[in-house]
Formats: sequence, structure tokens, C-alpha cells
Amino acid sequence: MNRIEDLLIYGKSHCHSDYAKILLAELLHKNPLELLNYLSEEVDEEIVTIYKKEIQALCEGKPLQYVIGNVNFYGLSFNIDERVLIPRFETEELVEHTIQLIRDHFQEPVDLVDLGCGSGVIGLTLEKKVSTKSVDLIDISEDALEVCKINKEKHKSKANVIKNDFLDKINKQYDIIISNPPYIGEEEEIDEIVKKNEPALALYAGKKGLDCYQKILSEIDKNMKDKCLIAMEIGYQQKEEIIKLVNQYLKDVQIEVKKDLSGKDRMIFILKD
Repeated sequence: MNRIEDLLIYGKSHCHSDYAKILLAELLHKNPLELLNYLSEEVDEEIVTIYKKEIQALCEGKPLQYVIGNVNFYGLSFNIDERVLIPRFETEELVEHTIQLIRDHFQEPVDLVDLGCGSGVIGLTLEKKVSTKSVDLIDISEDALEVCKINKEKHKSKANVIKNDFLDKINKQYDIIISNPPYIGEEEEIDEIVKKNEPALALYAGKKGLDCYQKILSEIDKNMKDKCLIAMEIGYQQKEEIIKLVNQYLKDVQIEVKKDLSGKDRMIFILKD
């Protein structure tokens, strides 16, 4: 029979010690910071087998979040796997700024849509944090929507999960339109672990990474209420090109680009007031 201490030693010999602790704590439903209090506790063989398989998956280059099968986003737990992107800190910042702008400029409840919703983290988090009349979660990927539906049930959401190509043929009007669309250019270098594991459909958007912004902004006017906020995550070198697209398709709007915590241009907010 293996003890927690034995498994930690095994895990740390194969991968980063923090990952070894996180994986084991997840399987044992314990806080990783408290594992040292249980070192002599024995672990069922079934869990030992799963743990060693998960350590092996990490060694083979599978991201920790996919191995665990869930991620914390803005204080909430969401299921994820290889069918959807792993949420990043910058996307939490997008949500944070959006919440503040809704409170500053809108009379709640609001009609909200999350375009290219993936696992649903953005739309489902906003549904929890602001008052909504309706929340629509839209994605073209059937695989992604299956994960989104799991998270919808997990959070007892009333959101509508819709298979669609962004706003194509959607005639409903919204107060809030938010998106973290694919924005990586075809020739852009990205980390190997991302390239090998995360869905290409959610990463790449044409030669310069601008195809999804072009599509969204060219269709969006019909979906905007008289007062409307568009919030989008952007690539850190795309600011000027996306502002040109906004000005091409939308008139009489206020545009603000915000930097992420590392000082890179990462979010654009377009307010029609």
C-alpha cells in the first residue's frame, strides 16, 4: 500500500513538484498546501494507478489543466479538455473590465452574448456576476459546445447554447457582445505545448490572425442595441489593425484598448452610447 509521501516522491521524480502536489491533491480532494499534514496516510490502489497515469501524461507533454480536467476561472470551477482552449489570465482580465463597464454604463439586467464561447467560461461567469435577461453562448464547434453544456449544467445556468458561425443569421440585439475569438496568425510562432494540445480551430484565424474580427465586426451592427458594449480579447500586436476594422464598420462609438498585467495591449472595448 502506498502512502501520500511515497506518491509525492514518485511524482516529484518525474515532473515539477508543484504539479505532483496539485495532481495528487485533486485526486484526494485535499488542498495541495495541506498534503504535508497527511504524508503517512495510505492511498487506495485505484487512485495510485490513476495518479501514475496522470504523471505519465504530464511527462508526455499534456497540459496540467487537461490532465486534471478542470480549471479555476474568476473563482469558479469549469470542466475542460482537449476540445476547448485552456482559459488564460488575460481572459479573466477581460471579464473583470467588462463587469466594471456594465456597472458603470448599463441598467441591469442585460442581454448578453459570448461569441466563440468554447467551454463557456466567459458567458457563464458574467451570468453569475451581473444581472442578465438572457445569455447566449455561441460556437461553431460541436465538440466545444458539448463541454459548454457540461459547464452550463454544472453552474445551473439558464444560458442558451447555440451552434452558429458568430453572428451569421443571428438577428437578436444585445446590450453586451463579448468574445475571445481565435487571433493567432498562420505563421505565428506559439508554444509547442499549445500547438500540440489545444484545438487549432480556437487558435488560428487566417494569415494575420484578423479573420474572426473582420467577420464579427462586419456583421455586428444589426445585433447592437442603441446602447451597446463590445468587448474582445486581442493579440498584443493587433491593436492598430483592429481599430481600423472598428472604424470601417462602426460609426459614433468610443474605442478603448486596455493592457493586460504584463503591459501588453490585450483587450478592446467599443462602447455605443
